Amino acid sequence: MVRCSSWSFLLVSSAWVFASPGPAGAQEAGRDDPVRTLVHRLDLDRYKTTLKGLTQFGDRRQGTQRNRDAVDWIEEQLRAFGCSNTERITYVFPPETTPGRGAPGAPRPPEPELREDGRTWTGGRVGRRGPGPGGSMIFGDRGPTGVNRDSMAQPDERIRALNAEEPVDGEREEVYCTKIGTTRPDEMYIIGAHMDGHGVNEAVNDDGSGTALVMELARVFSAPDVQTERSIRFILFNNEETGLNGARAYVAQREGLQGVENPPGSGRYPEPRWLGMIQHDMMLWDHGAPGPDGTVSRDQRPEADVNVEFQSNSEMVDESMRLAFFFKAANERYATDYPATVGPHMTNTDSTPFMDLVAAISLRENERGAQVGAGWDPNWHQPTDVWTTYTDDDFRLGLNAGQTTLAAVAQLVGATVRR
Repeated sequence: MVRCSSWSFLLVSSAWVFASPGPAGAQEAGRDDPVRTLVHRLDLDRYKTTLKGLTQFGDRRQGTQRNRDAVDWIEEQLRAFGCSNTERITYVFPPETTPGRGAPGAPRPPEPELREDGRTWTGGRVGRRGPGPGGSMIFGDRGPTGVNRDSMAQPDERIRALNAEEPVDGEREEVYCTKIGTTRPDEMYIIGAHMDGHGVNEAVNDDGSGTALVMELARVFSAPDVQTERSIRFILFNNEETGLNGARAYVAQREGLQGVENPPGSGRYPEPRWLGMIQHDMMLWDHGAPGPDGTVSRDQRPEADVNVEFQSNSEMVDESMRLAFFFKAANERYATDYPATVGPHMTNTDSTPFMDLVAAISLRENERGAQVGAGWDPNWHQPTDVWTTYTDDDFRLGLNAGQTTLAAVAQLVGATVRR
């Protein structure tokens, strides 16, 4: 089923306006529509294949060989997909300065407090209501959340062996590639996800699901018959789980290079001016709220949706909110299975370091501040975040998030498909 929106957003001369598509727009939706052509190039089996490939590296915990091997594999795949101008950001963890843009002397992020069973509590114990992360209110029952540090909690010996190495401080890398715009190469949208995970698992949902999504979008946009007026950067951040360190390193190193032609007169812009940042983090699981005992249904709920979040207290809140609703409109017109909702609690994700600099949103399975923190996803940082936990209903939710982002970004960058 394809839904048609009664309203859509258009970006005209870098300003946001509302516009009704009218009868002509409705006809375009069904004929000679490059956006629909590109959305149709996303495929559930391809998405699953890319995601399955990430599971060979276990939880891809930062500071380990499995993490470094995963970075290499991601770069190889991006090149094979046609996004061949790959580059890397290099930084050191733990950072020597305040994360992001601050003064020296910041301490290393503290480890979460361990429970008696080797897990940590981040969302509180089962109970009614209570403030969630970011100050949002939890209504209804809560489930337990935490970070598994106990290798023996993973019953699969193969997965346990994959994750045996503990992290070591030092140099880190993350990879990105860029679709260069034909007429406005000096402007770009950033599409991101974090490739690291933890929990002694395969990090399928957190955040293999977002990583595979970004890689699949890179594949579609990098096809030789696709052109875009503006540039698109596809980046797979590292060190998200330690405090958004990879995203903060990117902002610290690249913010000041925006829009600078290098070398002068070459028409090349190593860091085009940021127009928007779109993050994807945990895309698969929307099985509803916990019951009174803290457990969650095994089945994807019929009301499952893709959450598009902005941060209500950011300096770019108005621009971010408009971008979020633009994505909702793109979902209504081009996604196939699940609708999109908009929420204001974009907390603790790699779009956070960008949110005071540019319009920034995050796509995910649930609201991070109100729902994930209340235990709606029982696999979050747990040994159960493995391939066999998920069904095609779950994988299809991730695919729909990909359709939503592809459709929205294709419009924003002026994508066309040569005949």
